[in-house]
Amino acid sequence: MNYKYKYKLSNLDCPNCARKIEVALNKCKDITNASVNFAKLEINVETPLKNGVKKIVEKVVKATDSDVKVLDLNSKDNKKLIFDITRLILGIVLFVISLFIKNNLIKEIFIILAYLILLFRVLKKAILMLIKSFSIDENLLVSISCIGAYLTNNIHEGLMVIILYEIGKILESMAVNNSRKSISELMDIKPDYANLLINNEIKVVNPETVKIDDLILIKKGEKIPLDGIVVKGSSKLDNKALTGESELVSVKEGAEVLSGGINIDDILTLKVTKTYENSTVANILSLVENATDRKAKTENFVSKAAKIYTPIILGLAIFLTLILTLIFKMPFNKAIYRSLVFLVVSCPCAIAISVPLSYFSGIGASSKEGILIKGSDYLEASSKIKEIIFDKTGTLTNEKSKSIKIEYLDLERYIDDINTYLVSGEEYSNHPIAKAIVKELKDAKKIKITNFKEYPGEGISYNIGKKKIKIGTREFLKKEGFIDGTYMTIDNIVAAKINVYDGIKENAYDVINNLQKLGINTMMFTGDKKDIALSTSEELGINECHYELMPQDKFDLLTKELEKYDNNVAFVGDGINDAPSLALAKIGISMGSIGSASAIEASDIVIMNDNLDSITKLIKISKKTNQIIKQNLIFAIGIKVLVLLLSAFGIATMWEAVFADTGVTLLTILNTTRILKKNVH
Repeated sequence: MNYKYKYKLSNLDCPNCARKIEVALNKCKDITNASVNFAKLEINVETPLKNGVKKIVEKVVKATDSDVKVLDLNSKDNKKLIFDITRLILGIVLFVISLFIKNNLIKEIFIILAYLILLFRVLKKAILMLIKSFSIDENLLVSISCIGAYLTNNIHEGLMVIILYEIGKILESMAVNNSRKSISELMDIKPDYANLLINNEIKVVNPETVKIDDLILIKKGEKIPLDGIVVKGSSKLDNKALTGESELVSVKEGAEVLSGGINIDDILTLKVTKTYENSTVANILSLVENATDRKAKTENFVSKAAKIYTPIILGLAIFLTLILTLIFKMPFNKAIYRSLVFLVVSCPCAIAISVPLSYFSGIGASSKEGILIKGSDYLEASSKIKEIIFDKTGTLTNEKSKSIKIEYLDLERYIDDINTYLVSGEEYSNHPIAKAIVKELKDAKKIKITNFKEYPGEGISYNIGKKKIKIGTREFLKKEGFIDGTYMTIDNIVAAKINVYDGIKENAYDVINNLQKLGINTMMFTGDKKDIALSTSEELGINECHYELMPQDKFDLLTKELEKYDNNVAFVGDGINDAPSLALAKIGISMGSIGSASAIEASDIVIMNDNLDSITKLIKISKKTNQIIKQNLIFAIGIKVLVLLLSAFGIATMWEAVFADTGVTLLTILNTTRILKKNVH
């Protein structure tokens, strides 16, 4: 049996370091599985051990990166930031003082002290990485550049490289932490406690200890810790963290309530229906926390490239020095200087940080809209979707909001008479079809009826004067040769057929139209009859419709569509009946599955608010995320190549090199944070 543990990381500011720690942990014999979430600065560990797990994790982490600390989840640690700022200020002060000292020996001492203080962190990390794992990273590149600048008598430029680099790393760390904070706040729904009712007394307990059928009390302003049914009280709930919708939801006795919402008005008493482990809030948190573990192709490429990138750059710098001195006969000092500029420019920070941060921001922005994405690979794939296939019932239509169309079959009677007979009896029934008929015929005349009887699942009967009226299924009316449906007879003569349609969801037409404007083909799969399916499809303007389908038929048709569109097809369903198709599609999207564990398991993306417009938002967020990643890559690589070319001709100095590294990194991070802005989508 394996146990799961989670720890917080401190002083981890590099995705490559996070990857190395993850690899080292998974090599440890006492750990079955480990994942490092750089975006959330957390370690998830599975191990058969009950005790001493933290010490084992600390030992592995320290051996991989001595600066990184392993903390408990609730711990806070900002000492490193304060230390780094203090060290930076001290180094700058020593450097400035050296500029005004005339004595060469004392001047040199101040300069060396400034170098040691400013270069301490970077040099330490570079040496430890080289000794412990025989690998090199950007820290070694910067260290060589600074020391080389000092040895080639470019002392002030070397100091400015490390000063600007350290300023950049501090600002970079603050920007990344702010992004983490803003994203974490989106899903800050984990309950801290539950008010357990025992013999009319309140006991504050951990939600994980509460059992099914226990009673819990939810006070005004408190988070709802567990799923349950209201057994006492009425109130309004804020479910924005669950669905992204700001409108409050009214609940009363008998209503189902989901964990993660906030009680706004009066006290509620709930009867618990799910343990915390299986609750809505636990499912959502698990989904969001593990989302970044599934990496997009771009992320995986950057991660793999980082292993060989830095050694190649170092080798190229050495090669450049040899070329410049041996072939172009350049003085050794000048050749070394140009190679040092080359090293600084080539640091991969901008790419290594902005790509994973972009995907994490995209997942966070989607979560805020009530769209839960299982991984950055699904976010990336959403931007490439060429076709979306919709299930009809529960996806495009709503069973609770039915509409009808009446076919008048008894032409000897006036339509007004049939309408009067229909509405006069149906207003006594609470059946959804009856309500739809009353709504459709609201202007029809009503007359007195007698002997009203309702037969659950079959129909109704009543009298109008001496006439016997019956409305229901063909079996109830005992009519042979009729197709399935709802009919009305007057004195046993069929007078009308009532065609029943599930009501089309709000904004469905606009969503289909907007998707088509984005160049996405739309299609509908349904098991409904031809006339109902085509009517819905035509009303919504869907490109193509397939009807009277069994689950296997949907699966087979989807297979053909995947081949046709090079696998870039999404399927939108209810997450339960359409599980095979949801699993087969490139992207499986569950609609209206709030609180459904099966929906979360079956699909890649869950729309928590049952709002079709969220699909359009998903596509736009994914496209914006990919667009920003491309902008960052083009900008970062473009600037670096430009400065490298300038340095090759001796035009660019260390100043431009630092901008091409640290400056570009900061600009790409700032560009990435645009994903979180509301107006993006």
